[in-house]
Formats: sequence, C-alpha cells, structure tokens
Amino acid sequence: MDAQEILNLADDLVFANTGKHLEPLQHSILRNAWQGQKYSKIADEFHCTEGHVKDVASELWQLFSKILGEEVNKANFRVRLEEVKFSNLWNFNKDFVHIGNVNFCENNSQSLKVPNSPTDEEPLNKGNTEPKLRQFLAEMPKSGIFYDRTSELTTLKQWILQENTRLLSIHGIIGIGKTALAVHLVEQIKHEFDFIIWRSLATFPPLSILQTSIIQCFSWGCAPVPASNADGVVVPENGATTGGLPLLNYLQKYRCLLILDDVQMINSSGQLAGIYQPGYEDYGTLFKQVGELSHNSCLVLLSSEKPREIAALEGKNQPIRSLQLNGLGAEAGEILREKGLTEDAKLSELIEQYRGNPLWLKIVATMIQDLFNGSLSEFLSEDTLFLGDLESLLHQPFNRLSESEKQVMSWLASETAPVSISKVPENLQLSRSQFLKVMQSLGRRSLVEKIQEGERTFFTLEPVLKEYVKTNYSRPNIEKEARSPFS
Repeated sequence: MDAQEILNLADDLVFANTGKHLEPLQHSILRNAWQGQKYSKIADEFHCTEGHVKDVASELWQLFSKILGEEVNKANFRVRLEEVKFSNLWNFNKDFVHIGNVNFCENNSQSLKVPNSPTDEEPLNKGNTEPKLRQFLAEMPKSGIFYDRTSELTTLKQWILQENTRLLSIHGIIGIGKTALAVHLVEQIKHEFDFIIWRSLATFPPLSILQTSIIQCFSWGCAPVPASNADGVVVPENGATTGGLPLLNYLQKYRCLLILDDVQMINSSGQLAGIYQPGYEDYGTLFKQVGELSHNSCLVLLSSEKPREIAALEGKNQPIRSLQLNGLGAEAGEILREKGLTEDAKLSELIEQYRGNPLWLKIVATMIQDLFNGSLSEFLSEDTLFLGDLESLLHQPFNRLSESEKQVMSWLASETAPVSISKVPENLQLSRSQFLKVMQSLGRRSLVEKIQEGERTFFTLEPVLKEYVKTNYSRPNIEKEARSPFS
C-alpha cells in the first residue's frame, strides 16, 4: 500500500465511525507518520506549536485505537492499517459507508466486536424502516459493457429468488463471461438480501482465512452474532450440525448472497477436474453442507471447472444448480463493431469460428486491426485459424490438465469429424474406465463439445482449441519439451 491508499483507508474508517472526514492537520499527521517524519516538521508546515500537533495526534491515535480495537500509535500506525487492508476487515469500495444505497451501522462500535464475542441480538430491521443493505464488494470487478445474457439472467434469478437455490455454480471456459454475468446478477438481485459478499480465490486462501474474512463482514455490518453456548461454540438455530464451520451459522441466520470467484484455483493441476489441492479439501465440505443444510442464503461459485459437489448433488428438484455458460450468438457482433470491424456479412462466420466467446473475439478483433487493417474478409481467407494472443491465454486452462487428458485432447484434435466414445481409441493407452473418467473431466472443464444426433452422442473440439492443441502437440518431442506450455 502507498501513502495515498493508507490515507484513503484512514479517512473511510474515521468517516464511518464519526460521520466526519479527516481534517488537513490530521491528514498531515498520518502522512508524516507513514514517512517517519517528526511532529516539528508538521508544526512548521501549519504554523502552529509542536505541542498542538502532539495533542491532535494523541486524539487521533486514541480514535483509531477505539475503531480497530487495539492500540494504535505513531510507530505502529502503518502496520495496523495494512493489517486491516490485507485481512479484508474493510471494504475499500466507498459504497460501504453511508453513501448511496448502503447504510453503515448507527452504532459503529458494534461493528468492531469479534464474531464470537457476546452481543445482544437485534433484528436487522427495526420498525418500518427499509432493510439495511450490507455490501462487501471490494473484490468484485467493476461492471463494464454487458452483452445480451437475458435468458441466463432470467434463469439465475428464478433459481435464486423463486426456487431458493442454496448452492449454484456458473462455469465455462476462460473468457466466456462468467464474472461479468455474476456482476450484473448482483446488481439486479442485491436488494433481496441482507448481505452481499464477493470474494476471489485467485490467491487460493485456506478456508480458515476465507471464513474469518467473511465472518468479519457480518461483524462490520453490525449483524448480531448467532447465539453461542458457555464454551463459546455457536449453536445453530435449527439444531442442524454445521461440521465445525461457523460461517454456515451466519448463512442460516441471515439471508446472504455469497459469491466466490476463481474457484478452480483451489483445485490441483495435473489431475482430473475437481480434485482439491492438499489442505483445501475442507472447501468440499463447505460446498456440500451449504447445499444440504436448510437456510435462505445462496452461495454462487464461479469457476472454469464444474465443482464435483455440484455435479453430485444438483437436480431439477434440488436446491443445487449449475449453469454452463456458452458463447454469444449474433449479439457478439456488437463486440466486433466496437473494435471497428464493419463487414456485417462476415461477422457471423468469425463469431462461429471463435464460438461467440467475448474475450476471444476482442482479442482476435484487435489482431485483425493490427495485421489486416480491419479487413475481416482478408483474415477469413487465410487457411490457418490464427490464435495470436489467444495462445498465451489458453495456457492457463491447459496447464491444469492431467497427462491422460492431454492424450485425449491430442486424439480429438487429430480427428476431422466428431467422434463417438463407444470404444477406446487404439492409440490411447487407457482402460475403458480411465477413458470415460477423462472424457467426463474434460467436459467439466468445458474443453469438449458434445453433439447429439438422434440417440447417439459425438464429441469434438472447438476450432480454437483444436488449433491450440495441434500447435502445441504436433512438434517433434525434443522441441515440444523445450517449448510446450504443458511441461
């Protein structure tokens, strides 16, 4: 964090607790504390005595000590604020304080209580006042241009609001728009919940760290802590066991929308889809219990791989659902037009080649402008499907594949037409059972296309993926070892 970030955070904390912003002298005290400067320098700058600066500073350190619940002084101020930042105690989005549609608690000192400390339980809504919307969206990307996903949004809203889906996954290949869809979903249904919390697993935090971070949001949002027994253990209101996961008690007590992005990052690379990294298996327990226990909250998982718990528990009449996000249709033409491609008659051909993937189309449209002066006809006349910057983007999901998955992908890329999996190809050294597991895993990663013809099912690769695999697997072994992204 730089000095300006510290000042912004400090100002947010003071405003949320006092309703007032930092004064210029207070700003200067904090800035100089960050830089390790003496109070005499501040006194010269503000034409006042050093004693006056020390008095203002003393009051300021007392205020921050009260806000953070631990001693704060000039020597440790920087460390204390960085701890707040990196433990996600504070939402850096300005919506967190009393601005716009978000209300911070009236008695802000309540928000600083440790989640397991005793507190008087109060309803979130008093009298006829409107419900307080508590948003913790600092890790949610900003909403950009949204391309038509009307049917997907309608489906998701029905599942969550009408059918009370408790556990939901939105999965699909990289660039397909999972996060963008979730951002717009949040905007449309946020007023139906007491708490909205968005967390990314991109840095693969252990569940204990994530759970503490999320529970702190309830504390900062002034939510009464679920009742605990004499030993400080939270007691579920319905008596159901939560398997030692206190977060579940909060999901039962309050109506929450919790979004976890980049869920694939807690899975192991080099193995079939859905196998957790060592030490992260308790995430599976969390997902399973969120789906099985009774509550009015919803946990949304955004991932390039369909979680195994979802696959095992989902069903039409179950509160566990999944949505595999596919590419855009004709509406993807708007992406290309924004990039300056004007040959409308050719747009559908390009969209089909890149399967309507929004990010892929943006990348290829930039390449067409750079190399073909925006001529879509000239680009499409080439015999080879160009990948350009797409190749490096695709390294990420392909680096996660197991050796058996790479073998099967190579086989699918070598076939000119969709194939049946009624028998194991002769060139694959896999048993029937292994082969079927690999095909299922590739499907959960959204790396194979399934084509239904009558009662028969065939499989193939999208043109982009087929070209990627051919490019990275067809070289001589020595060259592939030196250059392949799979090594």
